[in-house]
Amino acid sequence: MKRRLLLGAAAASTLALGGCASQQIDGYASEQPTLDLRSYFNGTLDAYGIFTDRSGQVVKRFTVLMQCSWSGDDGVLDEAFSYSDGSTQRRVWRLKKLPDGQYTGQADDVVGTALGTSRGNALNWRYTLALPVDGRVFEVQFDDWMYLMTPTVMLNKARMSKFGVYLGEVTLSFTRRAAA
Repeated sequence: MKRRLLLGAAAASTLALGGCASQQIDGYASEQPTLDLRSYFNGTLDAYGIFTDRSGQVVKRFTVLMQCSWSGDDGVLDEAFSYSDGSTQRRVWRLKKLPDGQYTGQADDVVGTALGTSRGNALNWRYTLALPVDGRVFEVQFDDWMYLMTPTVMLNKARMSKFGVYLGEVTLSFTRRAAA
């Protein structure tokens, strides 16, 4: 009887730990349309997003107007945020395309350097953001996944955590404006 309980507990813990496994970027290698950051993040984009807390409650809504440009392998994404509470924010990303679908990025409120990998229609972007909350600044880790749906629409889901503790998610939809 003890042996069955131990085997059952071992199987249950294996299943529980397997449920914690994260997705892998290489699983998207054959997905279409192929995401090329230099093409997609070029020109003007509009984004619409929400931040949800651990319970799934929408805490904040926002829009983003993005002006994006590239010179060779160096890109600038100038983001102007407008939040539902009337506040605004600006973040300017400086991106660098590296070999094999790798990217790095920096912005004034990003701690260190963001690292990204693109395969197929997806980009996984990981970074630490200095996030102001109620007069204090917290360093929060982002595990950001972007999926190109059509040549003009991309969906984005970012998981936020601190010390490995899940805080909530940011969900965005990007729309690339037609060239004038």
